[in-house]
Amino acid sequence: MLPGWPRIGAALGLALLAEISHWFTPQYPALEYAGMALAVVAIALSGLGVYKAGLQSLARLQLGIHALMAVAVTGAFLIGQWPEAAMVMALYAAAERIEDRAMDRARLAIRNLLRLAPDTTEVLQPNGHSLTVPTADVPTGALVRVAPGARIPLDGEVIAGHSSVNQAPITGESVPVDKAPGDSVWAGSINQQAELQLRVSAATANSMLARIVQAVEQAQASKAPTQRFVDRFAAIYTPIVMVLALALAVLAPLLLGWTWLDAIYQALALLVIACPCALVLSTPVTVVSALTAAARQGVLLKGGSVLEAARQLRSIALDKTGTLTTGKPTLVDWDVLDAAQTPRAEAALRAWQVASRSDHPVSHAVALGLQTEGVPASPAQDLQALPGRGVQARIEGQTYYLVNLRWAQEQQLDSPALQAAVQAHTLLGRSVSLLATAQQVLAVFAVADSLRPHAQEAVQQLQALGITPVVLSGDHPDAVQAIAQQAGILEAEGGLLPEDKLRRMHQLQAEGAVGMVGDGINDAPALAQADMGFAMGGAHSTDMAMETADVVLMHDDLRRIPDTIALSQRAHRVLWQNIALALAIKAAFFALALMGHASMWLAVLADMGVSLLVVANGLRLRSTPYKKAEQEVHKPHNLCA
Repeated sequence: MLPGWPRIGAALGLALLAEISHWFTPQYPALEYAGMALAVVAIALSGLGVYKAGLQSLARLQLGIHALMAVAVTGAFLIGQWPEAAMVMALYAAAERIEDRAMDRARLAIRNLLRLAPDTTEVLQPNGHSLTVPTADVPTGALVRVAPGARIPLDGEVIAGHSSVNQAPITGESVPVDKAPGDSVWAGSINQQAELQLRVSAATANSMLARIVQAVEQAQASKAPTQRFVDRFAAIYTPIVMVLALALAVLAPLLLGWTWLDAIYQALALLVIACPCALVLSTPVTVVSALTAAARQGVLLKGGSVLEAARQLRSIALDKTGTLTTGKPTLVDWDVLDAAQTPRAEAALRAWQVASRSDHPVSHAVALGLQTEGVPASPAQDLQALPGRGVQARIEGQTYYLVNLRWAQEQQLDSPALQAAVQAHTLLGRSVSLLATAQQVLAVFAVADSLRPHAQEAVQQLQALGITPVVLSGDHPDAVQAIAQQAGILEAEGGLLPEDKLRRMHQLQAEGAVGMVGDGINDAPALAQADMGFAMGGAHSTDMAMETADVVLMHDDLRRIPDTIALSQRAHRVLWQNIALALAIKAAFFALALMGHASMWLAVLADMGVSLLVVANGLRLRSTPYKKAEQEVHKPHNLCA
C-alpha cells in the first residue's frame, strides 16, 4: 500500500481516468467496465477506511460525516455514477489529509518545545571531571555544567557562575535575564555569556517545559463552549439533512417532474454538500491555535473554556505584593534631619556601612540603594542585632544604629521634625529606618515595595478594554492606596484576610464576571472563587496558586493579562467567522441542489475549499502578536548625591 500523499495522488489520477473513460463510453461500451474497475481501485486506495467506518456508523444509527460519505458513494455506484463516486472519495481523502496536517501543525507547535532541551548533559563528578550522560537519566540534585552558548538541559538553581540567559522559549521575554548563584533557570533556555554550574531541581518529566506541554495538551483536550455547541448542532443537523435528501429523492419526481435518476443524484449531492467537515473543524483549530499562541508567549490557559471566558470579564482584582509590585523592598527616598550638623554624603556612607553587614530585607534595600562604586569605606565592626528594633555596629570607634522609630522613642531621641518626616513616608505606605548615634537621629530612610515595570500600561490597557481593575491586599491600607495610585487604579482595599478577599469577590461577581490575579497561598481562595484566576509568574507563584489558577503567567508582565483578554476576543470573532462562512457555503450549495444544478464532485471541492478556509483562518491566531515583555535592568540608584 502506498503511503500518504502518493496513495491519494494515485487515487485522484485513477478517478480522473474513470471520469474520462465515462465520457467515451457511448462510443466504446467496453470502457464502462474498465472505468468501473478504475473507480473501485480509486475508492479502495483513498477511502476504504472511511467507507468501512461509515457502514459501521450506519449500523449503529450514528449519522456522522463518514456515514454520509458511505451513503453518497454507494448511491452513486447504484445509479451508474461510479466516476463521481471515485472522485468524491478521492477528493474527500485529500481534504481530510490537508485538514489533519493543518491540525497537526497547530497541535505539534507546542510539543516542539520539548526538543529545545538537549539530549545529553555534562554531569559533574566528585573528582571534578564531567561525564556526558542522557538528559533523561540525570537525577534531581545532580550538579551539571552548561557551557556558554549552550541550551540549559534541565531546570535547576545556579550554584556557580554569572551569565545572561535567554528565556524567550519559556517566558516570552525578549531580553536575556542576568543569572547569578541562587537564581533559577529552566530547561530549553540559552546560556549566553559564561559557564554556569547548576544543581538540578526537576527531572526531565517534571521540568517547566514538560509542565507547559502537559498544561496545553490538557487544555486542548477540554472543549470550549462554542465547540460543544457546534458538536451538538452537527449531531442534530446531520439527521435533518438525511431527511431532506430523502425527501428530495422521493418528492422531486412526483412534484417537479424530475427523472428518478436525476432526483437521486441531486439528493446524493445534497448529502455530500451537507458533510459538516468545515463546521466541525471551525472550532478546534481556532482554539488550539490560540492556546499555542498564548503558550509560546509564556501564558498557559487551562482549557478552551478559559480562552472563551476571558472576553467576558468585567473587572479584575489584583493582589498587591508580588503582583502589582515586585515583592522586593527598595530604597525610594531618604534625607538627613539636620544638614548643617550631618553632611549628606557622610550619612549615606555610614548607613551603607551598617546596612551592608545586615541580612535584614530592609537593611539590604538601604545598602543596595546607597551603593556606589569606588566609595572608600572601612567595614563596620561588631554588628549586633537589636530584636524588634534594628542593628548596631561600630565604625572608627563610633557606634551607629540603623533602627526603627520605636528605638528612637525608647532612647528619647524623638522630635517633631522626626515625627513629621516619618509620618510623611508612612502615609505613602513606606517602611522607615533611622540612622542614629546614641545622641541623635542623623537621617531617615524610606523603603517600599516598588511598582512592577509596565503596571501602569497594563492598567490602562485593561481600562481601554472596558475592564475595571481593583486592588485587594492584606498589606497596610496606606501602602495599598499608594501603590494603587501609582498604578492608576481608583478602587483599592488593604488589610484584607483571605476570607475578606473572598467576600469582596462575591460582591464583585454580582456586577459581572471577575478575574483575580495573585501569587501566594493567601490568594488561593480568591483565585478559586473568581470566574478566572491568573497566577503571576511561574517562577514565583506558590504551587497552590498555580494549581488553583485558570491562567499561569510565566513572566511577571502584567501586560500579558490584557493581551490574553484581547486574544480571547479575537478568537471569539474568528470562531464565529468560521461558523458563518461554513454555513453560508452550505446554504448556497443547498440552493443549487434544490434547483438541480449541483454535482457531487463539485460539492466535495466546495466542502474541501471551505474547510481549508476555516483552517487557515483559525491558524492565523498562532501568530497573534503579544506585546514583547521588555526586561528592564534596574541598577541601584545613586542616592548619595
